[in-house]
Amino acid sequence: METIKAQRMPILDDIAKQLCDMQSLKDVLHCGECEHPMPSREILKEIVSRIKTIVFPGYFGPSQVHFESIGYHITASLDSVYRLLAEQIRRGGCFACAEYAKDKTGCENASKDIAMRFMQTLPEIRRLLALDAQAAYEGDPAAISPGEAIFCYPSMLAMTHHRIAHELYKLRVPIIPRMISEMAHAHTGIDIHPGASIGERFFIDHGTGVVIGETCIIGNNCRIYQGVTLGALSFDKADDGTLVKGIARHPILEDNITVYAGASILGRITIGSNAVIGGNVWLTKSVPAGGKIVQSHGSKANDTEPLKGKTTS
Repeated sequence: METIKAQRMPILDDIAKQLCDMQSLKDVLHCGECEHPMPSREILKEIVSRIKTIVFPGYFGPSQVHFESIGYHITASLDSVYRLLAEQIRRGGCFACAEYAKDKTGCENASKDIAMRFMQTLPEIRRLLALDAQAAYEGDPAAISPGEAIFCYPSMLAMTHHRIAHELYKLRVPIIPRMISEMAHAHTGIDIHPGASIGERFFIDHGTGVVIGETCIIGNNCRIYQGVTLGALSFDKADDGTLVKGIARHPILEDNITVYAGASILGRITIGSNAVIGGNVWLTKSVPAGGKIVQSHGSKANDTEPLKGKTTS
């Protein structure tokens, strides 16, 4: 046994030497200093879990909530979330070399300020999520109550994470919003970039395989089904061949739109209010208000006759 072990060690030493070679490490090593650790997935999970107990008391966290003590529990949770989040924002800023993280003392103060500004959005996050739950109940004949949607539906889990991540994204917090959105993506199969702007009463029925891109704008009272992609049609490149970042490249959905399963809506096009997009449609042209696109003429979104209206470019 000792002989076999002795034979293995030189091989492992050689592998270690190869893996420690700087040429091998240069593209994969994060060499942050000890005072600048990476953001923690586990702490972010804890933050989201505590926010859920604040937004939906009784559904998450303690199984019994008494109205006379709810203020105490919410205040304690708010304090915990604020402190944990400020530290994660600091870590995220250091990881991404954000402007607010360039000075150590200033970074701590800026992180606390950003965390507090996020905390002030929680009443609005609750309002929007309550409307999302109501939309799920009204839009799904299988739902028995908004509470069932809150507790069980993947759409609500995805939207809870998204509403949180989107507020942090608007505050220009690096990496943390994406980490929060990817937690929901891994659990539900619903991939919503934290940059996407989503209005009131949004419902994703079933949900698996949905993709919503960074610069999407979705209005009020919209519903989409599983397998829907709201994506980019193409990517502009700079002279050096790298992708141009930050351009509006995803669709705009106005109010009261339904998009059925498997549809792909691509590029910076506008789907007008009250439009219906059928299943498995590949759509790269704008659709006028009230338009209906089905698979048989999904590629003719700029034809006025089947749509009974004028399209926009």
